[in-house]
Amino acid sequence: MFDAKKEKDKIVKFIRDYYKTNNLGGVVIGISGGKDSGVVAGLFSEAIGPENIIGITLPCHSKEEDKTDALRVSNYYGFEMIDIDLTDTFDTFKKQIDNLGNFTEEELKNSDINVKPRLRMTSLYYIAALYSAIKGKTYIVAGTGNKCEEFVGYFTKGGDSVSDIKVLADLTVEEVIKIGEVLNVPKEVLYKTPNDGLSNSSDEEKLGVKYNDIAKYMNNEELDEETKKKIKRLHDGSLHKFNIPTYRK
Repeated sequence: MFDAKKEKDKIVKFIRDYYKTNNLGGVVIGISGGKDSGVVAGLFSEAIGPENIIGITLPCHSKEEDKTDALRVSNYYGFEMIDIDLTDTFDTFKKQIDNLGNFTEEELKNSDINVKPRLRMTSLYYIAALYSAIKGKTYIVAGTGNKCEEFVGYFTKGGDSVSDIKVLADLTVEEVIKIGEVLNVPKEVLYKTPNDGLSNSSDEEKLGVKYNDIAKYMNNEELDEETKKKIKRLHDGSLHKFNIPTYRK
């Protein structure tokens, strides 16, 4: 039986211990308006205090409701929120790509989706470095990916795969929600249908499988063969994301 309160306390201790050992001061979190970043914000608020958190919304041709939900989180926990709109940055980049040739929308689709989290991660690290300088203490970037996403490679190399500390990466989606309930993450955020804010599709629609089924697969629980094959295919097809092959002389 998963004890959400006990697990939450262990994560908070993990964060505090890491900060103490490494003499860290603050954290930068990309607040998407979804449950994962909401739960991460709640955990860090308890662990190091909201006064040491910088939340950032990073819209890029995004839905206005995502920013509204992100503000629900920052207002509830009481941490500073910065808005960096990347729409013009993305559009400027795209103009340079247009100069390279006439590409179809289908050819550009995957590249367009993945460049957005890479622009966002650049922004998070910029703000972390900036606040480290002006506050006189070290800010690091928190990752927000959960175990189900990690297992099937539902993240972008050089984008949301990059962070300095991960606190949800060993928790399934269901476990994240249970911890969010303990932390009183706003309901509009915690129970929101997960989507990447990039492709106008829900996460499960993009993946073609349910997060609950991914959790069952990882736990060797009963699943139909077709679903097993889909999940295995997603996992195996993302193995290149987990390790960078390095030649050693």
